[in-house]
Amino acid sequence: MRQPQPPDGPPASTRQSPLRAINRSRGTVLCARLENAGGRSGQSRGLLGRDGLEPGTGMLFDNGRFTPFMWMHMFFMRFAIDIVFLGRGNTVIKINRRLRPWRVSSIVIGARTALELPAGAADESSTQVGDQITLEPVN
Repeated sequence: MRQPQPPDGPPASTRQSPLRAINRSRGTVLCARLENAGGRSGQSRGLLGRDGLEPGTGMLFDNGRFTPFMWMHMFFMRFAIDIVFLGRGNTVIKINRRLRPWRVSSIVIGARTALELPAGAADESSTQVGDQITLEPVN
């Protein structure tokens, strides 16, 4: 029996395995290897304690099904990142570029997923608001 797949996210079977984020609108790779932040414990920790992100890596955060907005904080962080917020259908609805430590991101209404990426990753992949992102398993 096949499990139902949520309309906006990756298949349930791939949620814990690494994913990559492809910008279908631009034909570029936004992130070659996304680590799923996991449940509440993983999401509260996020990138804390790390010295940086390797190029091509990132972290995926899923919003609660009934939470109308997302925001991220950079408290206790040691490095800047890009945060790409995805809405319904994995469409980019907001990008916070080069968000520095001890700052907070934008509050993004309608965000269902956030990708935390190395600073500059959004620019390197030419990702813009309105772009369509596909999350797929890493082979």
